[in-house]
Amino acid sequence: MQTISLKRGLIYIVLLITVVALAIGFSINLFSQMSQYRQALLDRSQSDARMIAAHAVQNLAFSDNTAEQRRLSTLSNNQFIQHVHIYKIDSVSGDLSFFSSYNKEGLAPIPAKFAQIERLSSPRLQEEYIEVAQAIQLDGQVVGYVYLRASNNELRLFKLRSFAVACTVFVLTLLICTLLTLRLRRILSQPLDRIVDIVSQISRNKDYGLRLPESRVNEFNELGNALNIMLERVQHHILRQQKAEREASQLNAELEQQVTQRTKALRESNQELLTTLEQLHKYQGQLVESEKMASLGDMVAGVAHEVNTPIGLSVTASTLLQDKLAIMREKFDEKRISTNEFARFLEDCDENLSIIYRNLNRAADLVTSFKQVAVDQSSEVDRAIDIEQFTRDMLISVKPRRLNAEHFPINIEYAPGLCIVTKPGPLNQILINLVTNSMVHGFDNREQGRVDILFERRENELQITYRDDGRGVPNDIGKKIFDPFVTTKRGSGGSGLGLHLVYNLVTQVLGGQIHFFSELDHGVEFIVRFPVKSCENQT
Repeated sequence: MQTISLKRGLIYIVLLITVVALAIGFSINLFSQMSQYRQALLDRSQSDARMIAAHAVQNLAFSDNTAEQRRLSTLSNNQFIQHVHIYKIDSVSGDLSFFSSYNKEGLAPIPAKFAQIERLSSPRLQEEYIEVAQAIQLDGQVVGYVYLRASNNELRLFKLRSFAVACTVFVLTLLICTLLTLRLRRILSQPLDRIVDIVSQISRNKDYGLRLPESRVNEFNELGNALNIMLERVQHHILRQQKAEREASQLNAELEQQVTQRTKALRESNQELLTTLEQLHKYQGQLVESEKMASLGDMVAGVAHEVNTPIGLSVTASTLLQDKLAIMREKFDEKRISTNEFARFLEDCDENLSIIYRNLNRAADLVTSFKQVAVDQSSEVDRAIDIEQFTRDMLISVKPRRLNAEHFPINIEYAPGLCIVTKPGPLNQILINLVTNSMVHGFDNREQGRVDILFERRENELQITYRDDGRGVPNDIGKKIFDPFVTTKRGSGGSGLGLHLVYNLVTQVLGGQIHFFSELDHGVEFIVRFPVKSCENQT
């Protein structure tokens, strides 16, 4: 590590502070003086323009431009004014016309400023000059304008003089500050050198009996007293340490014997723990398989529930149609069928056949979806998955476990046409377990809630963000949420293996990662990432 000298550092810091303070002070002072002088020149130019306008009223009223020209020539003694134009307003057309002018000796005339006269009501400072316009009024009516251009040399000269004075004062002040700093360094460096010398001797010789002398500088005197106290304590500590080392060497022999005995006992205990751990792993695998079978049983129950509804409606409609057909056949045999009755019969037939057709199609779609989910559950082979169709099938399979869909909606977001290649079974099991976890734990004793699932393709990975706005997870549970047998429903049907199964499927089967975030009463968030392939690359 690079080191610096305190003596040089003190000089550099004092000089740097001095330079910065002087630079800021002189800059503010120069800026203030320049602003005041600049404003004074602007006010002066406007005052001169007003005076010229006041004296030009009479000549302009009588159109006596010769007299006005003689009057303007008296401005030759004024080194500030360079050009003056007098413009007259035509009483009929209202246009400006040139009436009279003055140009300082040695300066060429300048063009008329008819187009700019309105914008020069306030003085304008240009790079080389100042220009201003003043209205000439007669009985409250504007009859003309005065255009005045003044020299900017005074401002430039003032800047140069001010800058020269500031630089001179800056150099003198910096020189005085440097001399004072060198004097201060000598005052501080002498006691500091003594302290450094004594500390170096203590470091080289390890002679903690040395003490620092008193100093005329209070701060260094306090530092010396503190170092002397520290040296005394170090010396006392060394004596105590030497005594403790002698006692420790006596205890080591006794401890070695005790360690040998304890090691033997620990080895025997570890062997028993390993045997118990193997049995626990075996039971854990069995419980995980039981959890999968329970999930499959729920899905089968869902199949029966979902398929029974459309089939029941179809049976009801076909029975009703059969009854109506028997009535019509009886009337046909008796030849009592009217045209209206036959028309109503045809309408009833059409309506009931439509009901039967829709519900049988619905049952067929449900069977197809459940069949696909069942195939995915038992398959560990990668295949192309259309996220839209996959999530639709997943929602159908999870429907029996869901609460009221109106009060507990599941919102799924993904890019249109998103297609990936991965193992569908584990992915389906992950989503089903997360939704089930929200319904059983997150929305327990709640009247409404919401689940959001977001699918995002990121290069060669798929990220699934799962959120709910349920009751959240306490911090003590959240730290071990993926451990087996961790549940808040102990004794109420919860096994504590759902999220453990999710973790295993993500990390071991899909080769990905899962992260968990939660705050009590603010829901949960799971972020799942795992590698996938593009459907375009699937052969």
